[in-house]
Amino acid sequence: MTTATKFTLARVAMIPVYLATMYLSHGEANAWMYVSLGIFILASLTDTLDGYIARHYNQVTDFGKFLDPLADKLLTLAAMCMFCQWNVFPAWALMVVLAREFAVSGLRMVASGKGNVIAAGWSGKIKTASTMVGLCVMMAVPGIPVLNWIVITVIVATTLYSGVEYFVQNWTCLKN
Repeated sequence: MTTATKFTLARVAMIPVYLATMYLSHGEANAWMYVSLGIFILASLTDTLDGYIARHYNQVTDFGKFLDPLADKLLTLAAMCMFCQWNVFPAWALMVVLAREFAVSGLRMVASGKGNVIAAGWSGKIKTASTMVGLCVMMAVPGIPVLNWIVITVIVATTLYSGVEYFVQNWTCLKN
């Protein structure tokens, strides 16, 4: 197992710990929320680190290509679900994110079945980064509705843009 994959697995392992501390915070600005924020930041940083290690030290593997984006999705969706449970993140926005993830994953599966690989695009990387930063902001200063709506708007906008871009750039994969 590569070092890059170990960092990705560490990110996955942090998710239940993150969720437990989020539950303990009850969505309020308290020590548990800031512990959750620290765990989320650390997990988010492993995303950058594992990618760097994989590319720089030639540790790119098929398992890593599968696990890394899955770990990102699980981490960010865990946060969104917690905020949704506390009525801070609207269910429709969570549904937009989920629909995009399923649609792009489906597109990648169809492309893969035809022998094509759809690499992560810049808009997808920007979507992931802005989502992670935005969720950090929501944890750092919870309970500010205007700030939450700005974050939600950025998350939904980058999610929709990157989803549309994936389909526009890879439309030929869906043709018979």
